[in-house]
Amino acid sequence: MTSPTVSVVIPTYNRTDYLGTCLEHVLTQSVQSAEVVVVDASPGTETALLVETFPTVTYVRSPHGRGTTATSRAIGIERTSGDVVAFLDDDAYPRPDWLEQLISRYTDPTVAGVGGRTINGQPGEEFEGRDRVGKLLADGALTGYFAAMTDGDVEVDHLLGANMSMRRNVIEELGGIRDFYPGTCLREESDIALRARVAGYRLTYTPDAVVRHVGGTYAKGHRFDRRYEYYAARNHAVLLLTTLGLHDPRARANPRAAARKVAGHIGYAALSLASKPGGSRNRYRGAANGLSRAAVSLAGAVVGHAVALRLLHDLDRPSHNSGNAPASTKE
Repeated sequence: MTSPTVSVVIPTYNRTDYLGTCLEHVLTQSVQSAEVVVVDASPGTETALLVETFPTVTYVRSPHGRGTTATSRAIGIERTSGDVVAFLDDDAYPRPDWLEQLISRYTDPTVAGVGGRTINGQPGEEFEGRDRVGKLLADGALTGYFAAMTDGDVEVDHLLGANMSMRRNVIEELGGIRDFYPGTCLREESDIALRARVAGYRLTYTPDAVVRHVGGTYAKGHRFDRRYEYYAARNHAVLLLTTLGLHDPRARANPRAAARKVAGHIGYAALSLASKPGGSRNRYRGAANGLSRAAVSLAGAVVGHAVALRLLHDLDRPSHNSGNAPASTKE
């Protein structure tokens, strides 16, 4: 069987130092891609000037700005032609056989998407969650563990956007990439993956297609700050309801899971008041942190459910069907 052609799409925003190293790794693969496209949502010209130094790389400007990674992916798909579209984060550096390993899994015609191992440099990450990579659980939670060194390839329910690929015809059949995920863009890559699973397609995680994720600076805020907490709750609710539907038990379980998280933050606040060492200032600071996180997590969940209900109405189709959505939908 002839190997499918592959295009590489790299969304980016104001991270030229990381992007340059990423492109160096992409252009020295053991199997060359049909094209490499950088989709730049940055306000300045620095990224365009950098890409000019890589003559074989196509630069595409996105007018949508920060917080629109999914829309950048959609733009990249429109500007490429490969049978398979592989996505990289601009701060993810692939090993020389990364593309070769991804593409080799598409010899199985039932496989719609393939993701690889994303190394973060955390001690023991290769052993953590080896039997729980990329799962959608009964309570609506998603497991990660995309740095795990599994015993061979495993089937998963979703993929990690820093290191993932999908057949073009499947993306098109599902109606393309949807951008319902503003702010931190959390869950934007999970959308197309879960829609593929709902449609009956198979997704594969292989530990052999490896990238090193160095964790570039955030466009705004920091990982796990309160802004992140809000969008984690908001975007997760949108993901479950718009991909699984109102009546799916995993989507229906999410409010209870969100309530437990809020209760956990409140419990932390109470514990801080009761026992945190270091005097009253530390106790009050700990309590304030717990209560503020409870508030933003609750707000995110409430807003997410409201947004999802509106989106389901606007899509004007049965809620379990995820085709023909627009590339970009904003709040």
